[in-house]
Formats: sequence, C-alpha cells, structure tokens
Amino acid sequence: MVSQERLPPTNSNTNASMQRVKVYRLNGEGKWDDQGTGHVTVDYLERSEELGLYVIDEDDNETLLLHRISSEDIYRKQEDTIISWRDPEFSTELALSFQETTGCSYIWDHICSVQRSMQFNSLSNDAYHNVNRELRELPPVDLSTLHLIHKTIVDSGISDQMRVAELILHDQVFLRKLMDLFSICEDLSNRDGLHMICKIVRGIILLNSPPIFERIFGDELIMDVIGCLEYDPDLSQSHHRDFLKEHVVFKEAIPIKDPLVLSKIHQTYRIGYLKDVVLSRVLDDATIANLNSIIHSNNAIVVSLLKDDSTFIQELFAKLKSSNTSTESKKNLVRFLQEFCALSKSLQMVQQLRLFRDLVSEGVFDILRDVLHSEDKKLVLTGTDILILFLNQDANLLRSYVARPEGASLFGLLVKGMLTDFENDMHCQFLEIIRSLLDSYTTGAQRDAIVEIFYEKHLGQLIDGIILSCPPIIIGHSVGKDASPSRSRNHGSLKPEILLNICDLLCFCVVHHPYRIKSNFLLNNVIGKVLNLTRRRENYLVAAAVRFVRTLISRNDEHLLNHLAKQNLLKPIVDVFIANGSRYNLLNSSVLELFEFIRKENLKILLKHLVETFWNELVEFENFPSIRSLKVKYEQSLESSELQNASAEIDTRKRVDERALEKEEEDYFNEDSDEEDSASAAANAIRTISRPVANGTTAGIHSSGRTGGLVDYDEDDEDFKPPPRKKSEVADEDEGIVESLGLKRKLSAKDEPKPKRLQKLPKRSKPNCSLVFSPLSSAQSNAASACKKNGSASHTTNSSEAKEHAEANDEQKAISSSDQTRTAEADSFDQESSPKTSPKSSSDDLSKADSRPLEDDHPLIPPKPSAEMAVNGS
Repeated sequence: MVSQERLPPTNSNTNASMQRVKVYRLNGEGKWDDQGTGHVTVDYLERSEELGLYVIDEDDNETLLLHRISSEDIYRKQEDTIISWRDPEFSTELALSFQETTGCSYIWDHICSVQRSMQFNSLSNDAYHNVNRELRELPPVDLSTLHLIHKTIVDSGISDQMRVAELILHDQVFLRKLMDLFSICEDLSNRDGLHMICKIVRGIILLNSPPIFERIFGDELIMDVIGCLEYDPDLSQSHHRDFLKEHVVFKEAIPIKDPLVLSKIHQTYRIGYLKDVVLSRVLDDATIANLNSIIHSNNAIVVSLLKDDSTFIQELFAKLKSSNTSTESKKNLVRFLQEFCALSKSLQMVQQLRLFRDLVSEGVFDILRDVLHSEDKKLVLTGTDILILFLNQDANLLRSYVARPEGASLFGLLVKGMLTDFENDMHCQFLEIIRSLLDSYTTGAQRDAIVEIFYEKHLGQLIDGIILSCPPIIIGHSVGKDASPSRSRNHGSLKPEILLNICDLLCFCVVHHPYRIKSNFLLNNVIGKVLNLTRRRENYLVAAAVRFVRTLISRNDEHLLNHLAKQNLLKPIVDVFIANGSRYNLLNSSVLELFEFIRKENLKILLKHLVETFWNELVEFENFPSIRSLKVKYEQSLESSELQNASAEIDTRKRVDERALEKEEEDYFNEDSDEEDSASAAANAIRTISRPVANGTTAGIHSSGRTGGLVDYDEDDEDFKPPPRKKSEVADEDEGIVESLGLKRKLSAKDEPKPKRLQKLPKRSKPNCSLVFSPLSSAQSNAASACKKNGSASHTTNSSEAKEHAEANDEQKAISSSDQTRTAEADSFDQESSPKTSPKSSSDDLSKADSRPLEDDHPLIPPKPSAEMAVNGS
C-alpha cells in the first residue's frame, strides 16, 4: 500500500489535463521509493499507435515515467487517489499518488477506455489525437458535420471543454445556426439529425459555462433549445414546448410595466422547468448548482426592481384593501404577495428587513387578518405562509401588531385556525406561529401583552376542544365542571393530530410560562381536563397526556405536586398503565419513564402518593425495575424521614435549654419596671387594707404602727413607743400578712454584715440578689433629700411608703437566699426606712442616708435628684 502524501499546490499555468502526481516504485525490501513529483497525462507513444502514461517532472521537465497502457487487467485503484499496477515489461510494482481525486478519476477513466478500445479494436484514433491538441475552431454547422461537432463537444477532455466553451462564445452565430439546422431537420422529419442535435445541445449544457447559459436561456433561443431536447434518443418524444405555450399561463395580479422584470420572470420559470423536468436525469451536481445560482440571481433582480417601484407597491395594497376587488382577483393578489415575500430571500439581509418594514407600514397585517377570516381554506393557508415569512425575518414586527388592540383579533384567528381541520395537515403552521409569539426567550412589554391575551381569552378554547373530543370522565373532584358550554358548542370533535398539537402547545406553556400555569392551570383544573385524553383510543394521544404531566412535574413546583396528589390526578395514568398490561409499547414506556423520573428526582410528595394509593394495583408489575425501585425509594424515604424527625427533636430540646438560660438573663434586665409596678400595687393594697381607729388615726397592718419598716432596729426600738391598738381592729385576713412581715423583726442587729463595695455587673451575667437593693437605697436617699429641700413632707412620706412596700416585695422574692444575705438586706432597709408618725425622724434618717459616700455603692442606675423621680420609683 502506498502512503499518500499531500502535495504542494500546482502552478496556475499548468495545464489542467496534466494531473499532478507522485511516482512510487517498490524496491527489493518491500518499501515504496519516491521517484519524484510531476504531471501525468495520456497520450500516444512516440512513433506508435499505442497510448501510454506520461509523467513529466515538474521541476526540470524530465520524464519520470513512461508506461504503455496494457489491455490486461493489471491496474488497481486504491483510496480514490492511488493507481497502482505491476509493469510486465520491467517486472516491478509502480504507483501513482494523485493530489486530487478528480485527477485520479480522470486518468482511471482514460485507462479503462483505452482498455475497452484495445479489446474491441474500435478505438477512434481521431478522438485521441485531439486529446492534447489545441483546438483552433469549431467545425462548420452542417448536417454532414454534426457527427464531428458531437465528438468535439462531448468526447473532449476537461481542458478541451474549456476551449470548446470559449469557441462557442466567440462564434456569435454558432448557436443560432445550430437552431436553424434543428428547424430544418424537424421540418424534414430527419430523426437521425434531430437525435444528434439533441446530444449536441445536451453536451453544450453540460459544459456548465455560465456565459453559455446566459445566451441559450435568452428569450431568442430558449424555446428552440427546449425543442431540441424533446428528441432524446433514449426517450420517447415529449412535447415540452406545447406545455409551456398552451398550459402555462402567466397571470399578472398587478400589471408589470418593466420589460426587464417580465423577461427575468419568464426566464426563471423556463430554467426551472428545464432543470426539474427536461434534464433531471442527466444533470450533474455542478451544473444544477449553477442553474440554481441563475434562478437566485433572477429572483433578486425581480424583487429589487419591484420594491423600488413605489407606484407598484401602492397599487398592490390599494387593490387588496378595496372592497370592489373581486374574490378571484383578491386570491391572485394574496398569492402574488406570498410569492413576492418568498422571493425576497434572494436579497441581502438589510434589504430584506427594509422591504418587510415597508410592507408593514403599508398595512400588510390588516390584509392578512381579513385573509384569515376567509372561508377558502387554501387562501387561509397562504396567509399563514406570509405570517411565517415575517416571523422568520423579524418576529417583533408581528408581535408589535398583535399586542395592539386592533391586532388582538388576529391572534384569536390563529387559535381558531389551530382548531380547524384543513384536511392536509397544515394546522401545524398555526402552532408554529403561536409558539413564536409566546416564546419566552424574547422579552418586552409586547410579549407580555400577548401572553396575557392568550391565557385570558384563548386557553379555554383549546381546553374545551380537548373536553369535547374525549369521552367524559371524572378525575379527582372537579374535572370538566368548569367547561364553558357556550364556547364548547363552537367546536366539534377535533382530529387526533389537532389534539396532539394542543398538547404540544400546553407543554410549551409549562416550560416557558411557569408562573402563569400556577394560577391558570390550578384554578381552572386544566390538568384534569387534559388527562381526559387518557380515554382516547389512540395510544400516541394517551402518551401525549402523560408527557404533559411529565413536563409539569419536571418544574418541581411544590404547589403543583401537592395539587396532583390532593386531586388524585395520577389515577387516570395508573389506570391506563394497568389496562395496557404487560404490552411493551409507547404508552408503557412513557408511563414507566414518568415513574422513573419521580424516583430519580426524589419527588417525595408524588412518591408517597403513588405507593400509598396505588401500590395494590402496581404490585402485579413489580417485575419492572422502575416499579420495584419506586417502592424501594419510598421505603428509604420513610427511614430517612424518621431519622430526621428524631434528630429534629433532639435539636429542639437543646435549643429550648439554651434559650431558657438566655431568657433568664434577659428577664433580669427587663424586671425593673415589673418590680416598680408590683411595688405600687402592693402599696395600694396595704392602704386599702388599713382601717381607722378610735383616735382618728389610721391603723396599719403592722403592730408597731410603722409605715415602711420591715425589720426592727435596736436604736429605733429604744426611742419609739407605738400607740395602743385593739386586736379586734385587725381584720382576720390581715393576720397572715402581719405574721409574715413580723418575722423579720426578730433579726438581731449584731448579725448584720458590714456593707460591701458593689461591683459593676457585666452584660448578660446572672445577678446577685444582694446587689439589687443597693442602687434602690441610693435612689431613695437622693429622692428623700430632694423632698426635704423642697419642704414637701407629704410627698416624701408617700414616696417612702411606696418604696418600702416595693422593697418588701423584693425581699419576699429573696427569702430563699442565705441567712447572711437576708441579714444584709434587712440592714440596708433599716438604714433607709423612717417611721410614718415622725416627720423629723424621717428627714433625719434620710439625711443620714444621704451622708453616705455614693462612690462606695456604684449604682447600676444613676440617681436623679428629683422629687418626681422619687415618687415614680426611678
């Protein structure tokens, strides 16, 4: 096998018939030796009638290889670029590696042709003498020279074909003379001459020369050329000219006055007919591409000339909008408009966009709206074709129109057309237009307005079409109860293809409008109504309903999943799956894929609903891996949920304990106001309990007659003598209070601890009960001093009484403290209290309390020397 190397590009001056190759020779070691690079051609050997292969070195023009073509089958073609053989004269293996596959095919065809000629001894020496000979002129056009003309055109090589094309173009009358000779032969019914002229004309076309195409496809020669091709010797005679002249009618919806436009229109049609009908068997790909290029160029010229003619466009739209235009004329005008928009693809993109915008400004969408109202279904489909052309060019042009009030009716006509049976499966056009208008990949107020119109006005029409086309069924609680009878009467039963398109559109809405489906689908029970399709006989419609549910749950929206489970909307799917049995079909695969998706995505709501509700029915299909794994996933979900609940309880207890500690600290900083309120309440309660005695004074609840003292002090007991009091004056309900408060008087003064220096408490630390009363005593001392300065003894007495009762409540809270702490609290209260019956001693005691240094107390709340603050218990 010869290893092929990529050769450098050839010189542009090299003759095209000289194919560039590498020459290889097999050496004694079984390896291929590179003999050099050159150009190969087929030509007669020197002083011989035999043909051979010449390889000329591209550098020094020396002969690298000279091989006489043998009639024996010794040649092999490999990998489309290698020709190898064993040379019988030199007993060696040779190979040619071509740079181009076309060159390899060209030389291979020549070798095969030479071998055939040698085998049958019918080689035409003239044909091969002309292989490498420069053509100077074409043979004269005559009946006797037709055979020679045919050999010159058809049997020439690739390089000679270019020369032949140049000669035909250079001879201005060659084609005209050939057509005149065709007319003579046709008049004389000369079949041989007609067959030979047909071959010549076909060979000229296969030269694939655009300048020749331009000449033979002109108005002067085109019909004669088609007439020549009618006499194909391999086929029976056709009548193409009669068809083009009699059956093909050119209709002018609007009179075209430009002769160039008319000429290009006729030429384009005839070239298309020639390509698709007359020469469809013999044209190669290169020739077809050139013919298509000519058609494309003609279309661009026609559309460009027409769009620049302002009077033509205005006249077109004036007739379309006129009410006096006949129905047939309007049909022709709409068809012309459709073809005009379709041919605009030949223009450049900028020119296309400008043309479509000009058509919109002329009111093309208003015309299309009237077209969609037509009862002629073919005309309606023509209007949808035009709309699709606008969407493909610039969808915003149509969106901006539909979003306006006057364009809303056009959208309704599109929905109506989607539900209409056109008998030729063209309703998919309406589906594509609606999807383009609702596409979420485009943003803006226009699209939002169109979406709003669709969901408010037209979604119900599609759902009603499904309900009317399916047998009634109750799904969940409310399937079908929201159908509108008035709208349902407008549509009959729909074709299965239309129902399938509705399902596709609903799936599209689920993907592109996830927020809309929550409100519309759930409120109107759209899901249950679509699942009516599970009652249809067509399996692909049932699978479409399953696909719709599959698209819904792929959103993984908790509200939708709960709705599916609560309304039992999976029941019809499970029912059709069970009814289908073990048959392996589209329905079976779609339902199993739905179950598998629920399992893989771990949709716990639907997983629990499926297993707990339908497992008794599904258990017979447990041999399916998807069903079996569904149950396993459900059990795993239950185990994981139990573990999570247990850990959640432990975490909750831990958080409660931590929160309790923090709550105690927060209550400490918030309890001041509560203590003040309780102190005021206690003072009022004590005043309420007090009763008047015989001497006109008020008897308190204490046997000693003191107002605020909770503990007797030694120095006060020596001087103070309470007035006598009758036991009957004390109420029975007060005895408990007297006994509880009198217990503190038994404390001895010698057990009182010395005052300690208070420390400033850090934030959020648990307070010491013995430190609470120190700032209160300081505040009371300051309040008493202020009252003394102002000369208001009554306010001082009331304030002292309120504070003494507040301190009593605080001390009652601290009973559970140590004896030493209670003694310190009693000492602190003893220093601040004063008897109610002696204003002087009260002021003296307050003065003594004022004389203590404040820096030793470090109160938490700075004292405010104000009588008002003292009264309020600050």
